[in-house]
Amino acid sequence: MVSVEDFGEYETEWCPGCGNFMILKAIKRALAELGKEPHEVLLTSGIGQSSKLPHYLKCNVFNGLHGRSLPPAIGAKVANHELTVLAVTGDGDCYGEGGNHFVHNIRRNPNITLIVHDNQIYGLTKGQASPTSELGMKTNIQNHGVFNTPLNPLSLAISLDCSFVSRGFAGDVDHLTELIKKAIQHKGFSLVDVLQPCVSFNKLNTFKWYSERVYRMEEEDHSPKDRVKAFERSLEWDERIPLGVFYVNEKPTFEDHLEILASGPLVKNKADPEKVDELLDSFI
Repeated sequence: MVSVEDFGEYETEWCPGCGNFMILKAIKRALAELGKEPHEVLLTSGIGQSSKLPHYLKCNVFNGLHGRSLPPAIGAKVANHELTVLAVTGDGDCYGEGGNHFVHNIRRNPNITLIVHDNQIYGLTKGQASPTSELGMKTNIQNHGVFNTPLNPLSLAISLDCSFVSRGFAGDVDHLTELIKKAIQHKGFSLVDVLQPCVSFNKLNTFKWYSERVYRMEEEDHSPKDRVKAFERSLEWDERIPLGVFYVNEKPTFEDHLEILASGPLVKNKADPEKVDELLDSFI
């Protein structure tokens, strides 16, 4: 029987009250409730306060470059598709520096889960606007207010036919835990965008601000199979902000197209130096 305690308890470097603590708790609970052993799990990350999360879990970890949480996740999944692979990142790390990887891996549809700590600010680099920052938000850098249109990651993902699109809130750990479980169980690329208040640098989108606006779509009979309705829901903001699974589309994964994986994980295959020599000779 796997327990939350199996994933360890470590001292963190997050600010007191940070929404990251609740996301960490939800991930631990989700993995434990799904019966995932620490050695069966890989967490990859890029750079940022969110990307420190894998350091606070007892499991396999790969900490990569800024915006590059997804490439090692996919490489590891292809090498050993028996692993449960989660990429952990932030709104700046994923939608800014890593935007190209976000877009093209939706197209590839690898069987991994992407968890984005979306606090609408750059936290590690001390509070400049991120791709999801609100119009008009003032920061130390954008002292006249943000004038770039905020990126809507859910609308973008649905428009690209992402196979699983969802949103959670760090202030609702029970609901977020269930979302992460569903994302892990889904076969394909699963996006979990998490509204995660930054208590140090984002004084606009606070826990109170979100708590007064968020609602669970499950309570309003939302069908995640309807792509048009899902897109419409993804446009809701300001007065009412929906949480839950927006869209689901079962389709072949990236790994399904790789016939060599049918015989088992690549990491279990025996290396044949003669085949390497043959390949090299073919280039001469």
